[in-house]
Amino acid sequence: MSAVHDAHGTETEWEAPTPLGARGKLPTFPAECLPEWIRAFVLALAEETQTPVDAAGCIVLAALSTAAGGRAIVQVRGTYTEPVNLFTVVALPPASRKSAVFRAITAPILAVEKELAERVRPQIVEAELARSIAAGVAEKAKAKAIASKGAPDAVADATDAASAIEDIKVPAIPQLFVDDATPETAATILADQGGRLAVLSAEGGIFQILAGRYSGSPNFDLFLKGHAGDMLRVDRKDRSEHVDSAILTLGLSVQPDVIREIATGPGFRGKGLLGRFLYSLPESNIGTRNQEPDPIPEQVAATYNERLTRMVVHLFDWTDPQRLQLSPEADQLRLDYARALEPRLHPRTGDLGHMSDWAGKSVGAIVRIAALLHLADNPVDGYRLPISADTMAAAIRIGEYFTVHAEAAFDHMGADPEKERARLVLDWITRKKPARFTVREAFSGLPRGTFPKVADVLPSLELLEGYGWIAMEPPPPRNPKGGRPPSPAYQVHPQISGPGA
Repeated sequence: MSAVHDAHGTETEWEAPTPLGARGKLPTFPAECLPEWIRAFVLALAEETQTPVDAAGCIVLAALSTAAGGRAIVQVRGTYTEPVNLFTVVALPPASRKSAVFRAITAPILAVEKELAERVRPQIVEAELARSIAAGVAEKAKAKAIASKGAPDAVADATDAASAIEDIKVPAIPQLFVDDATPETAATILADQGGRLAVLSAEGGIFQILAGRYSGSPNFDLFLKGHAGDMLRVDRKDRSEHVDSAILTLGLSVQPDVIREIATGPGFRGKGLLGRFLYSLPESNIGTRNQEPDPIPEQVAATYNERLTRMVVHLFDWTDPQRLQLSPEADQLRLDYARALEPRLHPRTGDLGHMSDWAGKSVGAIVRIAALLHLADNPVDGYRLPISADTMAAAIRIGEYFTVHAEAAFDHMGADPEKERARLVLDWITRKKPARFTVREAFSGLPRGTFPKVADVLPSLELLEGYGWIAMEPPPPRNPKGGRPPSPAYQVHPQISGPGA
């Protein structure tokens, strides 16, 4: 490989350039941070299905959120509380066996859903019969009031009889999650289920639905409010319903290209939806999979099914959410993390400033994860025990994993303006293939709308130099007669300018 002279005149060899947006190998989901009964199942499932452990790790967090969402909140400090629901999305290519992972993780939830439905059916029959009888009584009372030509007592009896019908509520068949639904349908189901619902899907169709595939216009209201636990009004054909605190869980798996596409969807970023997801971009292992993997040990599968079933069944009956507390040590860890994070959010100097809409919510996400890990180990008496420092430390490690993956996801979306400008410069260099160029030459070939002044090109050139695509030449000696100094020049990596490039 040819040599290059750096800005100090030292001759060095070109090294392989780093692609823009590349951050090296992303970390693997820290399964060791999960409770033992979940960790064993996640690792065994990843082995049996030959899928990245990230897939099972993220989807199991969504399963815990399905069990606990709307059934608990964390009392963090003062009036600051956090619900315990999550939005997770894993990006995997086709043929990655996503469906097998979803089926295995959600099987206990489906089984509980069927059991709960059987339990409530007699109540539904009884309530429907009571409404039918009340309707008959109301009809007779109405006829009597009409016959009396509006006698006050008869009208009062008819009014009471009509009101009695509305007082009889027919229970909805329990539904813990849906696979695919429009926002309007999901909102109706959520209202029927007491304000709690999960959308768990091995496909990314929900993003097209959100963007208005069926309605023609984006509809994020349920998803924005459902993440925060805000009040939601559900309009039906015959009535409007008020949900005091809508709690929605999302656990999705999408193809990697969808991550880029959703960034261009109208309102996805501006409305704040992209900042609510916990992203995972695991490296695909297609082409290296073991064709004879070890199956999940029976005891590991049985323990997972039994423990998740117990968690779902016990928490299902909590109509008023239980309040979880942080231990003083856990709260100190949270506070330390928040203090260290804050300068990173600065719009000009922070490394997360370009994605502060996501990073600004990461402390809350960590609190939610800590609560889910706590409830996974203490589903029956979790409200009596404070969330420990060990649990918070585990949640912070998982949160740090999601932060690195979110950076990669937002890079994939083109969310870093400086990196996007650098890509424009790199595109120009790739088209022109110069062995060297000056700053003024680059400026002349770039769009004025993005680079109004010569100085606007310099940050992009510095970034490209840091990634190894170009190298600044030593400045020439100054002209003793004075005058305007020559424009700085850069050498171009031979991967672009060399023979055969």
